[in-house]
Amino acid sequence: MQAEAIADLMARDRAAAGIALDRALMALHGSGEARELCALHRLAERYWKNDPAQVAFHRTHAYVYALEAGDRAAEAALRNALADEGRI
Repeated sequence: MQAEAIADLMARDRAAAGIALDRALMALHGSGEARELCALHRLAERYWKNDPAQVAFHRTHAYVYALEAGDRAAEAALRNALADEGRI
């Protein structure tokens, strides 16, 4: 399931979205699909917004995948967020 579909699901059924998000991340791990992995980790960052450790984990991974994908806009936004948290 793609990030956009999971984002739609999050609005309707948080539990189902968490399962779908986890499955999508595992399915794409090691695939080389850096842009989609970045999008999924950014979505996971939103999903776990009340858990600072999870947010940091997914934000860091999203940043790495943004770098790999050459997504300058995502890279800058994620780097700034990580810097604001003292993580970079």
